Amino acid sequence: MKVLGIIPARYASSRYPGKPLLDILGKSMIQRVYEQACKSTLINEVVIATDDQRIYDHVLEFNGNVLMTSEHHQNGTERCGEVISNYPDSDVVINIQGDEPLVKPEQLELVIQLFEDPTVEIGTLVKPIEDSSEIDNPNRIKVVLDKNGNALYFSRSNIPYTREKEAKLKHIGIYAWRMNTLKELIKLEATELEKKESLEQLRWLYHGYKIRTAHTTIETPNIDTPEDVEAVLRALNR
Repeated sequence: MKVLGIIPARYASSRYPGKPLLDILGKSMIQRVYEQACKSTLINEVVIATDDQRIYDHVLEFNGNVLMTSEHHQNGTERCGEVISNYPDSDVVINIQGDEPLVKPEQLELVIQLFEDPTVEIGTLVKPIEDSSEIDNPNRIKVVLDKNGNALYFSRSNIPYTREKEAKLKHIGIYAWRMNTLKELIKLEATELEKKESLEQLRWLYHGYKIRTAHTTIETPNIDTPEDVEAVLRALNR
């Protein structure tokens, strides 16, 4: 099984413009993500997909693998869909979040290993919610599963609803797809459910695709705003 790792890196983030080039203790955020992804023994090739010349030039400076892509993509999945034409021999494509400089190779490999089952079309991670304050936080995506570990639904709301703050699962946003599945997904139109929840994966579920999950105990901090940098620095210093 040949695995391609793609790191989408957009400069024009609405909450934190230019964050891929953010310096974190002497290395840019995008370099840290790239180096972490390259540590995986299950990924055959890692490439950064960007729409910005500054990021492109920076990646070349640290001898990273990079492709320039369209600036019109709405999300990372579409950007990955443009890249795969350059890697036609890949069997599985994994989308590695470009704002998680501490991403663990073990996380990526846990998703990739799902594809040892030939029936798996899409893979992702889930983790038990340990902090009850996250249950009502719309920025923490909750998920419910069927008996086979496939996602039934994702929501920003408290699902399944209970009056008690009992154990629930949250989504860890690393996706992988079979190459042919990704080619089909990028042709789908957005759905009403997706628009209401602002969750792209609901488009895939609506159209009948299954999303297999793996349970993880690992969650690394991502950087959405300047305030998030402190958590990453604390983790690095530890």
